[in-house]
Amino acid sequence: MHEAEVRVELERLRADTPGVAGAFATSPDGLVLAADAPDVEPDGFAALTAAAAAVGVRLTGAAGQGDFRELLVRGDAGGLALFPAGAGCVLTVLAAPGTDLPGLRPEARACATRIAGHLSPGAAASS
Repeated sequence: MHEAEVRVELERLRADTPGVAGAFATSPDGLVLAADAPDVEPDGFAALTAAAAAVGVRLTGAAGQGDFRELLVRGDAGGLALFPAGAGCVLTVLAAPGTDLPGLRPEARACATRIAGHLSPGAAASS
């Protein structure tokens, strides 16, 4: 596993993208792959992320809307967005209050693509 590379991607996303308060990379079964989110307990959060992503997959499939691409959740004190990062990972981005959550899409999707590359079977051979 490439935890160090994935963590660097999460840290870069938070440092370089205004409004990003933290980020997690989790497996579809709720394991933390890497985290950069101060003030959030990673293990419990990873389990919730897996459940939310599974619901997103089921909803898009049941509605005939194709493959799951994102899930946006807004709260009174910010929001979060989930994006698939390859077959074995979900990227969750935590947004600060007042952040344009949909506006984070380009940076988050680019990060998810890089993470998927780090976790792909071919990445192990190139490391």
